[in-house]
Formats: sequence, C-alpha cells, structure tokens
Amino acid sequence: MWMRGGTSKGGYFLREELPADAGARDAFLLRIMGSPDPRQIDGMGGADPLTSKVAVVSKSIRAGVDVDYLFLQAFVDQAIVSDAQNCGNILAGIGPFVIERGLITAKDGETQVRIFMENTGQIAVATVATPGGKVSYAGEARIDGVPGTSAAIPLEFRDTAGSTCGALLPSGNPIDMVNGVPVTLIDNGMPCVVMKATDVGATGYESREELDTATELKSKIEAIRLAVGARMNLGDVSGKSVPKMMLVAPPRFGGAVTVRSFIPHRAHASIGVLGAVSVATACLIEGSPAAKVAVIPDGRRKTLSVEHPTGETTCVMELDETGKVTSAAMLRTARKLMDGEVFA
Repeated sequence: MWMRGGTSKGGYFLREELPADAGARDAFLLRIMGSPDPRQIDGMGGADPLTSKVAVVSKSIRAGVDVDYLFLQAFVDQAIVSDAQNCGNILAGIGPFVIERGLITAKDGETQVRIFMENTGQIAVATVATPGGKVSYAGEARIDGVPGTSAAIPLEFRDTAGSTCGALLPSGNPIDMVNGVPVTLIDNGMPCVVMKATDVGATGYESREELDTATELKSKIEAIRLAVGARMNLGDVSGKSVPKMMLVAPPRFGGAVTVRSFIPHRAHASIGVLGAVSVATACLIEGSPAAKVAVIPDGRRKTLSVEHPTGETTCVMELDETGKVTSAAMLRTARKLMDGEVFA
C-alpha cells in the first residue's frame, strides 16, 4: 500500500511480504524506489528523501502492543537503505494501514493502535477515526505542508528520550562547542544537532530552495555533523541519515521557535515529527541555543508551535515537577493513495 503519512509518503508492507534476508530486502526496496538515481525514474520514489520511505509492519507479540513498525529510509541517489532513524510522519499511516490489512479490529468511532517503533525501541499510540468500524480518511484536520483537510490522527510518544543515542543529551552537556559553534546534541525520538542559524551564517528564515543552494552553509553544517557522531554515540555518520541538523531562530508568526531542518544533506520542506519533538525539547533546556531564541509558555503542559518553511507543527509537551519532558503528542493526518502490486 502506498500512503501519505504526515508530510511524507512511501510504501507500507507487511513483514511477511518482503524477503526475510535484510540484504535481499534492501535490494528489493532500492529497486522499487528506483534508487540510486536523482530522479528515481525507474521506480516509485519521488526524487526526494521525503517520498522515498518504507514502513515494514507485523503483528506484535509484545505485551501491551498491537503492531511492530520498522522504518527504512531509501536514499535517492545512493544504494543505501537505512534503519538508523525513526519517522514520525510515516508513523501516522501505520494505524490506518494495520486496520486496513486486518491486523487489528477497529472499534466504532475511533480506534487506538499501540505501535512499537523498532528503530528506537519506543512505543507510540495512534488514534484513528473508524466510524462504523472502518478507517475514514476524511475530516477537518489540517497540517501545514499538506493541501486540504483529512481525518485527525493524534500521535502520543512515550519515553522517547535517548531512544537512539542512549541519553537525551548524549554528550552530557546542554551546550557543546563544535568548530566554534555552540550546539545542543539531543535525542528525544530523533538525534538532532540544534544551533542558532545566525551562528552558522544563516537567518533561519530562508526558503528550502535557498538553503539547498547555499553550498558554503551546507559544508559548514556537514562538518559539524561529522564531528559530533562519536559524541552522540552514533559513530561515523558520514553514510548515515542521522543526526538531523536544526537551525533555530526567533519565531515570526506567534509560535515558539523557527526551524530550518537538514535531513541531513537536503533541506526539509517542513520538519519531521520526531525532529520537532527533539527541537521543542531543546527549547526547554536552560541556556541552550534553542532556549535563547524561543518563546516558551508557562505551565507544566506546554503547547509549542514549531515554525518551518511551509507553516508550523504543534508539539504538546508534558513536564514533571522537575521540568523533565514525560510525553509529547502531535497531530498528524494520513491518506491511502494506492493498494496493489509493485514490481521489481
């Protein structure tokens, strides 16, 4: 099944329908996406990392979990399939997909789907509109980066801190100096390097096209990314899709913070779901680059609007009495695009 999940899209597969051997599976996925090729002309990929994604799903045997979800990023112009990261946008389509495929039985009204995210070992709960016990994609929810409206799919993330890097702040510091630039190395569901845009010669308000052609800026950011791999417990990241690089600036449209995201070598049209969670968390760390530019509301339940090139993404953060983030929720939508056969 081909689906749009949030502001991404890709292929959703039942695990048993793919080759069991990882090498054979990856070769198959590269073939169906048309990689490596900048246009992905001989496959289903859309010549963009955001449209070259895969979800592998199976019924779970874990206690308190409905399904297991493995995210795979098929590179566009390289023969690489990576499981080094999660994807909260593709996650938005998991609930509808597993109901459509009969892995769980829908209730009348709405159905909660408990999803184990294999990439990070964490659990997310998706709430899917199921009037009459069937998935409905129609609704009034709107997310920036997607035209029109769809049924809302709230996603709640639990215990995501350090899911890939082993700790929320893998270096142990709220601020690290890397190549003369103050950064926060953070992982609250997605490994990210957060820095003030002005510290690397940007404004933070550039368009995606401007960022993608800013050769000097991208080189400076990539040098920082390569330098922090070991500090983030990620090792050599030269061939990996993490960490994501986040340039932050003061908000312009009433939000909490403005972000320009690199994923990691191309600018994101918006921002990834878990990337937004990590950036929002960085805004709550006293003295961090993000905190210095962010506008933070009072209270232990904080609604943070993360502004990006095509609009905003809202994170609802729950904090305990010590100020630690205990859960994060996001509103996403999804739509079934095609159900059929794909050929390699």
